[in-house]
Amino acid sequence: MVWSFPVGKLLGSEVRIHVTFFLLLAWVGYAAYVDGGSQAALENVVFVIALFACVVAHEFGHALMARRYGIRTPDITLLPIGGLARLEKMPENPKQEIAVAIAGPLVNVAICIILVVFGARMNVQDLSAIDTTGPGFLGRLAIVNLFLAVFNMIPAFPMDGGRVFRAALCLFLDRVRATRIAAFAGQVVAALLGFAGLSTGNPVLVLIAVFVFVAANAESQDVTMRSVSRRLMARDAMITSFEPLSPSDTLDSAALAVIRTTQHEFPVLESDGTLLGFVTRNKLFAALAHDHPRMTPVTQILETEIPQVELGTGLEAVLDALHQGAPAVAVTSLQGRMIGYITRENVGELMVIQGR
Repeated sequence: MVWSFPVGKLLGSEVRIHVTFFLLLAWVGYAAYVDGGSQAALENVVFVIALFACVVAHEFGHALMARRYGIRTPDITLLPIGGLARLEKMPENPKQEIAVAIAGPLVNVAICIILVVFGARMNVQDLSAIDTTGPGFLGRLAIVNLFLAVFNMIPAFPMDGGRVFRAALCLFLDRVRATRIAAFAGQVVAALLGFAGLSTGNPVLVLIAVFVFVAANAESQDVTMRSVSRRLMARDAMITSFEPLSPSDTLDSAALAVIRTTQHEFPVLESDGTLLGFVTRNKLFAALAHDHPRMTPVTQILETEIPQVELGTGLEAVLDALHQGAPAVAVTSLQGRMIGYITRENVGELMVIQGR
């Protein structure tokens, strides 16, 4: 995810923190300092860190359950509004999807129980006072974990309850229609959260509402795209009219190619058609902005981790490769020559043309 950086690897998944998380810490610390001094600021910052440690544990609940079904979780990112576990895919078996979805909230319930065993005294009023300091640190942490478990089980995307809802609908409906219903429920919830946030002047609720609305729509589009992609192959989506670069080309010649074409990615090919990698427009602009000599060979900014597929490869496999972060997927002949490539944009255009 853009603007996030890794802090380590745990249980096979990379843990990342988005830079905006530190803005949240700074805001919480400053607000507490104005209210109660340095001691209050320190305690509130520690509370937020402890709370987000529980959020990370929640995401690992999803990740470890998904691993039981052979699904990897490359990374988990900590955001100001929660955590995001990037699973390679969600299981399409309804029972497996339910198991993966409820694993996260169950972790929060387990944390709540453990805190109570260690002396935490829960009070519902703690939810309205989580930004205050006092002797009820463990109690506040316990009640918030319980709240997270309940909130996440709301039957609407992208909450875990939405996935359970979708899985239950899949017992009676096809997956695309079930997802659309769950996504619509998510957007209704987003509208209610947004109204509540605007009515009470709570910017966090408004931010959550925007995230929920966008994520619900994205989930619906992704499932629809995958449904269509199962009927298509790489040959149906690949770009065959493109301007390649050669290893001897420079940043200057690549810049000219950007101007005279509409391409965002430029394959760098050997004379026999073998792909060396891709030069992306963003990489090129970044190099020019940092005053790299314009005669620098394009091989200096080459992205070499490019998945390669054959003409008959299913488009769903291509989508999986693109979701790993590659700028494009190369389509090659049996002899290994590149004959075309596929990007996220032209897959989206194909879906529109297919009338979905």
